[in-house]
Amino acid sequence: MGPILNVVFPIFAIMAAGYAAGRVGILGASSSEALNRFVYFIALPALFFVSMARVSLGEVFNLPFLGAYGGGAAATFLIAVIVAKFAFPNRLGALGLAGLSAIFSNTGYMGIPLLLLAFGEAGMLPAIISTILNGAVIMAFGIVLLEMDVHQGKSPLVVLKNVGRGVVRSPLVLSAAAGLTVSGLGIPLPQAVGTFCDILGASAGPCALFAIGLFMVGKSPTAGMTEVSWLVFLKLLIQPLITWWLAFHVFTMDPVWAAGALVQSALPTGALVFVLAQQYDIYVQRSTAAIMASTVISLFTLSALFVWLGIG
Repeated sequence: MGPILNVVFPIFAIMAAGYAAGRVGILGASSSEALNRFVYFIALPALFFVSMARVSLGEVFNLPFLGAYGGGAAATFLIAVIVAKFAFPNRLGALGLAGLSAIFSNTGYMGIPLLLLAFGEAGMLPAIISTILNGAVIMAFGIVLLEMDVHQGKSPLVVLKNVGRGVVRSPLVLSAAAGLTVSGLGIPLPQAVGTFCDILGASAGPCALFAIGLFMVGKSPTAGMTEVSWLVFLKLLIQPLITWWLAFHVFTMDPVWAAGALVQSALPTGALVFVLAQQYDIYVQRSTAAIMASTVISLFTLSALFVWLGIG
């Protein structure tokens, strides 16, 4: 548990620091939203762009790995949304964010160090590709659902037009597309540009986690606990089980890639779900609680998974 604790503890500690700063009044109630907007419009686009630009398209399209990791996420998302539709009825945007809370792994800030710990440099590429899938596909899909929710009630043509405009204008989608374009065209990234993006991008995770802690000041941590518990169950048990079946029994791939898909799927919910929820002001408390609860519980579930895999 020691090595995993070294990865999980700093993440939860940053959230706790944000909560403490808000609790004692160092930062005001509006600070969480201001930090979130910095992450959404500045830090994350820099991170997405430089991450996409540095990985070749050939490396990204590892179909068995994408099928296992993406298939596990898609199946779990459907389960989450279908159950929520009846057990926790809500608007489309909230249902979509419930689904994201159940599948969006913290691949960047937990997955990469854990796979490096487990497999060395061989684990780096699966970690990066799953992070790209999260940012370029799963996050974009969440934005589509949220834009559909915002424009509900209008004619289908108007909804389609507005959703398309909202997705195309999203800084996350634009930056990911720009990075993939640079990679696809083989354009070398100037060192100064790469360093600029690295510095800004490195602030995305800590700022988002700190903003989560700030947001929770004055909020009930037990509100909606039944729904949050269900989401954490899906994230830490159901998604890994489906991914395990796909990676080890359906698709054929290198054992390190199969184990990488499983570990990435077993991670707790990533902070970007909160960033998206607060940006659209939908499902913020539930997604925040799911991130915090799954992060704490993952200390035990990931430890058990590493023992089962014979790692550490």
